[in-house]
Amino acid sequence: MRTLIRGGTVLSTTGGTPADVLIEDERIVAVTEPGVFETAGTVLDATGKYVLPGGIDAHTHMEMPFGGTFSADTFETGTTAAAWGGTTTIIDFAVQAKGTSLVSTLDKWHEKADGNCAIDYGFHMIVSDVNDSTLKEMETCIGAGVTSFKMFMAYPGVFYSTDGEILRAMQKATETGSTIMMHAENGIAIDELVAQSLAAGRTDPVQHGYTRPSDLEGEATSRAITLARVTGAPLYIVHLSAAEALSAVAEARNEGQNVFAETCPQYLYLSIEDLAKPDFEGAKYVASPPLREKHHQADLWRGLRTNDLSVVSTDHCPFCFKDQKELGRGDFSKIPNGMPGVEHRMDLLHQGVVAGEISLGRWVEACATTPARMFGLYPRKGVIAPGSDADIVIYDPVARQTLSAETHHMAVDYSAYEGFELTGKVETVLSRGKVVVSPGGFSGGRGKFLSRDLCQYLN
Repeated sequence: MRTLIRGGTVLSTTGGTPADVLIEDERIVAVTEPGVFETAGTVLDATGKYVLPGGIDAHTHMEMPFGGTFSADTFETGTTAAAWGGTTTIIDFAVQAKGTSLVSTLDKWHEKADGNCAIDYGFHMIVSDVNDSTLKEMETCIGAGVTSFKMFMAYPGVFYSTDGEILRAMQKATETGSTIMMHAENGIAIDELVAQSLAAGRTDPVQHGYTRPSDLEGEATSRAITLARVTGAPLYIVHLSAAEALSAVAEARNEGQNVFAETCPQYLYLSIEDLAKPDFEGAKYVASPPLREKHHQADLWRGLRTNDLSVVSTDHCPFCFKDQKELGRGDFSKIPNGMPGVEHRMDLLHQGVVAGEISLGRWVEACATTPARMFGLYPRKGVIAPGSDADIVIYDPVARQTLSAETHHMAVDYSAYEGFELTGKVETVLSRGKVVVSPGGFSGGRGKFLSRDLCQYLN
């Protein structure tokens, strides 16, 4: 079967070019000047629209266990919502519980996702129990196409790893060429601040932000970078939210170290003022790291322009306000950490283009091409080129939309961006050549597991 997308402006990391795209079955077979091919079995008119590679969200948590509950989106609902928003690949996290093996954990996550995803997917591995067996199993995971391992400097007693454990895992990463991803917050100090706040009767959601100050994200980021420098390991800082952390990343990159970082839309658009909303509404915005003071936003946008922030992911980990976020009424430390966003990442970053914060090329780069290269999927994903998978978004750059829980497709009862008015909207989405989203609605997907190579940015 052949599909022709004609009349559009094809976007890449260098900007836009008028071009037509010819697809055969699951792959792109030609990108040509307009009019070279006149017809095909299916013709999609992209006149006046952008044609860009499908988005890659490299940080999601579907069906994730946390605080006695699970994130609200299943692999089915979460990947369907992602498709609606122009994301055609997610990389989720398989979560090792202490006392369990990495391989058995990966098997469990395969069981959750297999046959249930509307779009293609891969896995990172969360390493919470560093020992000789776990370190050996990292090699097994790499052989199975899981080439990145997330560790935590936060959440003592749950995911937390000591500096010595991080050092050992980084040494294994150096040996194998794999990447260590780091949640960089000083969890020991944070837990003390949380205990002090609760003892003083300060229990509202905004205290989640006050007890996780940006200095403690900056300190942990610097410490992780130092450990990576000592071991020679590639390091990827997840969900960077603060200017102090960004400064540490920029310095390391300027010195030539293999250090990379992502940020998330919530840190570009929301702030601690949202955490401070009355009547427990602030609980909707509890995530870690927390939302920061607004002045950090300008630094993050600048970091995106300079490539000190390489990727925009969502850290999509939704918990319903009713029955889940409400578990923390009277004790902010019991509010499940996480926010919804997988459906809106592409649109929110396009709003950065509209506002002049980033270029069209940078939009494509941060949302698709760089994550593909960062996590061993390029050129299969992240680019519109002959031989690449036909993961393609036709995007209307002038359409207007208002974000709302009433219209989104995520399985959560609120929107973190309720009432946001945006310019630009996804019109049609193809996943490996199949139209999964069109003006007529969602037509079902057939996502499959992606075995990934190593990071393609290493010196």
